[in-house]
Amino acid sequence: MQDTTIKCAAAPDPADAKPARAAAGAALLCVLSMSSVQFGAALSEPTMSVYGSLSTTWLRLCWAALVLAVLVRPRVRSYSRAHWFAAGALGAAMAGMTLCFFAALQRIPLGLAVAIDFLGPLAVATLAVRRARALLWPALAIAGVVLLSRDRGGWVGEPLGVFLALAAACGWGSYIVLMKKTGKLFAGLEGLSVSLIAAALVATPFGLAQSGVHVAAGQLAATAGLAILVPLLPYALEMVALRHMLAGSFGILMSVEPAIGAVAGFVVLHQPMGILQVAGTLFVVAASVGAVVAAR
Repeated sequence: MQDTTIKCAAAPDPADAKPARAAAGAALLCVLSMSSVQFGAALSEPTMSVYGSLSTTWLRLCWAALVLAVLVRPRVRSYSRAHWFAAGALGAAMAGMTLCFFAALQRIPLGLAVAIDFLGPLAVATLAVRRARALLWPALAIAGVVLLSRDRGGWVGEPLGVFLALAAACGWGSYIVLMKKTGKLFAGLEGLSVSLIAAALVATPFGLAQSGVHVAAGQLAATAGLAILVPLLPYALEMVALRHMLAGSFGILMSVEPAIGAVAGFVVLHQPMGILQVAGTLFVVAASVGAVVAAR
């Protein structure tokens, strides 16, 4: 009888392939999420210029919360105090991150805003590092962000815009940690649905203050479409992705976002991309690919 021992030993274990496929799928979801955020941000510029960033962001959150609540129908009577606390904290982080980010976009270029915003997930990724050599990828990502933050005239950005982008970075770092926790507590997208309702409520005073308690029909229509690109689609993709990857790996993978932001600013808003921006884009892409491969 023919000996098949070697063949069996060499055959790949299907169980080992599943985590690899899950990690690759999660990475793809993250890339789709980042693309949706950045092109959604770029396409928001005309609406924000007319109606203001705070009221536009508030209505986007309201639309996203309404649509997801209708689709998911969260079982609110079954939630414990831990569920409500997690969803409320995530909603507050979402509101702060989104309000500050879009307010920053009205003052500094998209690529720079995203580069500063990325400091949040980068901090999460760096804190999760266990081996010194793994710091290579955050360091490479930082170098790329620095390059993306310059143009031919030097550093770009007014102080208030930079401050708002830094505040958004703090919100984004908190969002990553809280999104992973909330995703584990709730079934499906119920946690995201409740969190978006909380985010819309937190943003309501800011939106009403800017709109003067008057919302134009044109703004309602415009924000309904924009809400799909940001925040509904990316938040849903990221909640699913974080169930299959570590928060640190997610944070490093987010280093692609400044590059996507620079491309979106160039394509949609015609914001220039010089040699430094191209080099920064390559750096952050390399950092993300390296981090994902090292984590497998």
